[in-house]
Amino acid sequence: MRLWTLHPRYLDAQGLTALWREALLARAVLAGMTRGYTRHPQLLRFQAQSDPPAAIECYLRAVHAESLRRGFRFDATKLQAAADVPPIMTTDGQLAREWQHLGRKLQVRSPETLARWAGLAQPEPHPLFEVVPGPVEPWERA
Repeated sequence: MRLWTLHPRYLDAQGLTALWREALLARAVLAGMTRGYTRHPQLLRFQAQSDPPAAIECYLRAVHAESLRRGFRFDATKLQAAADVPPIMTTDGQLAREWQHLGRKLQVRSPETLARWAGLAQPEPHPLFEVVPGPVEPWERA
C-alpha cells in the first residue's frame, strides 16, 4: 500500500489507478471493515488525525478529482460525505523521498511520464498535506 504524499498529478495511469484502489482499501481499514493492513505504516498519519475517516475521505476526493481531470471513470459513488479536515503535516524530506521513489518506478513503467516531470525540482504535495522542513517520516519504510 502506498498513499502518496505527492500530488496525484505526478502519477502515471497505472499509479493513479493503484492509488485509488489503495486509498479505498485504507478507508475500509480505518473504518474497521477489514482484518488486514490494520498496522500498515502508511495508515499511521491518518490514524493520528482527530477524524481518520474524514481525513482519508478528503484524500480520496483529491484522487478522484485528478482522475476526472484526466478523463478517467473512477466510480464517484464510492465517495462518501466528507467534512473539512485540517491539513496533515508532512516533511520536505518525505516529499523528496517519495519523489525519488516515484522517479524510479516511472523510469521502468512510464518513461514518458517521467520525462514530463524531468525539470521539476520541487513537487507539490497532495492537497491534504502541508509541508514543513524535516527528515523522512519515521513511518516510511526504505
